[in-house]
Amino acid sequence: MKPGPNAPPPRITRRGLMLLGIQLGVVGVLGWRMRDLQIEQNEHFAMLADENRINLRLIPPARGIIYDRNGAPLAVNRQNYRVTMVREQAKDPAAVLARLAEIIDLPPEAREKALREMEGRSAFVPVVVAEHLVWDDLVRVSANTPILPGVLTEVGLSRYYPHGGDTGHIVGYVGPVSESDLAKLESPDPLLQIPRFQIGKTGIEQRMEADLRGHAGTLKIEVSAAGRVMRELGRVEGTAGGDLTLTLDENLQTYAMRRMAGESAASVVIDVSNGDIVALASSPGFDPNLFVFGIGGRDWNALLHDEYRPLAAKAVTGAYPPGSTFKPVVALAGLTAGTLRPGDSVHCPGFTSLGNRRFHCWKHGGHGSVDLRKSLSQSCDCYYYEVARRTGADAISEMAHRLGLGYRHDLPLPAVAEGLMPDSAWKKANRGESWTTGDSFNYGIGQGFTLASPLQLAVMASRVATGVEVVPRIVKAVGGVEIPVAPRKSLGLDPAHLRAVQGGMFAVSNEGTAYRSRSAEPLMAGKTGTSQVRVITAAERAAGVTKNEQLPWGRRDHALFIAYAPADNPRYAIAQIVEHGGGGSAVAAPIARDILLYAVYGGLPPLSAYPPEQRGKIEDERARMPAAEAAPPVPLPPGQRRNRA
Repeated sequence: MKPGPNAPPPRITRRGLMLLGIQLGVVGVLGWRMRDLQIEQNEHFAMLADENRINLRLIPPARGIIYDRNGAPLAVNRQNYRVTMVREQAKDPAAVLARLAEIIDLPPEAREKALREMEGRSAFVPVVVAEHLVWDDLVRVSANTPILPGVLTEVGLSRYYPHGGDTGHIVGYVGPVSESDLAKLESPDPLLQIPRFQIGKTGIEQRMEADLRGHAGTLKIEVSAAGRVMRELGRVEGTAGGDLTLTLDENLQTYAMRRMAGESAASVVIDVSNGDIVALASSPGFDPNLFVFGIGGRDWNALLHDEYRPLAAKAVTGAYPPGSTFKPVVALAGLTAGTLRPGDSVHCPGFTSLGNRRFHCWKHGGHGSVDLRKSLSQSCDCYYYEVARRTGADAISEMAHRLGLGYRHDLPLPAVAEGLMPDSAWKKANRGESWTTGDSFNYGIGQGFTLASPLQLAVMASRVATGVEVVPRIVKAVGGVEIPVAPRKSLGLDPAHLRAVQGGMFAVSNEGTAYRSRSAEPLMAGKTGTSQVRVITAAERAAGVTKNEQLPWGRRDHALFIAYAPADNPRYAIAQIVEHGGGGSAVAAPIARDILLYAVYGGLPPLSAYPPEQRGKIEDERARMPAAEAAPPVPLPPGQRRNRA
């Protein structure tokens, strides 16, 4: 039945209202979204319609600065002025480069290289034409841009080493990332994919790369479908790398390098109170600035073929027979094992017989009756043949390791030498033979299989001087945070034994083999050493041993010296080697004396620090000493920090 004409209209139910509201809401959202797409994001979608896209690019961070212990910069970032060219804007790149060569120094080979690189790149990609320009060059190029289409000037950062070869072996250098660098990494940092991005290649720069590198920033850019940059949309700056403070004293390091000039040598100075390495010098040095952007063939060949091996960090990588500098170790081994007492005497006739073979003392006529003090003071070989025979290889090896020899010290430097302090088991395993008495004789005077680096010998001298386990370190602080010093642990040696050896070393410097290299006041305790690098035949000995100065340089003995000062309250210890220098007392001891005095005085020692009869000679030597390499002051770019930790 149909409702009548006067029937009430049907009511809208609550459900109907809800459905209507939902429909209106959907229509409203669609309308708002259409307005947003058509009006608010019109420009964005217009770009997409033109097949443009947004890219994120990485911004290289500033590399951390490396300082010495006093805040002197050893590795910094300086502004790098460079010129780039865009081929499509230049139209005729060869002609533009020719005009550019009239404004700045741009040799033909550099122009040819730039043209080849442009041919291998997209037409819109900038190519570096010249870099490391001085400010005047950059200004001239900028002023002539109207006649140099496609040429752009840029300012970036590059690494610079103010002290050149004085610190090259320690600080190392950076260089562009290579394919071999990337192949060594499982998950390489995206930063390493940036063209010409530089990383540490050797030295502290390499071993502390993670701390120095920093974290990348990001650049948001609009790029056309062809890959051309249209505009910059946003930028987030990266985080600079952490600064490093080394334990080195740059003034002492520079003096050590000047003092060793003309020699193939190494010197290590340690602060015995905390293990800080205050000098780690290898001579000759090399200028790490040559490697930053690729070393030239001439410079590389000069370094590679120099018989003094300037690329070798001899102070840590060199392994040498320690010669008589090893005798304090043998003495302490005998005293600790009970095979030797300080008052025991050994007769030295100039040789010790073993079967039908003679092991000679360096002094042809012998030293006569020798006790411990005299054995060190006069460096009697026969005394140590006997001590080594009584004590044996295993006890000597154990003492050597206790004193820091035959051990690879944990430093952030490449190829730190382990050296070799053999024992009977080592010879059996590596030579297939049993240890012999003759082996012990050679061990007793630091020859035979025995090898040690200058770093290890400096650690040994530090431990003999203090009786504690001095642990070397070269990094003092990272990012301004001090690295704790290793706790001082006793070596567990009898104090009376230490005093006996220390007394003998004091006698070396003040009445023995190093007497000519003493200080005015009895300040130092040391031990000379001469390490043979050739075999002296019986025939040569019978005819008279050839003097070092009569031999070719490469066949001469190594000269060594270890010492610490002040003798009554040690602060610094040194190990010095001069490769093929001859006698330790004549060559190594004078150099070590001067460097050690510089450390004790905190600068160039006064002439009064030397014996009166030597002061004229010292003054002449200083006048002839090469001046420190002049390096222009390096203004740091804005925002870089000068850490004084």
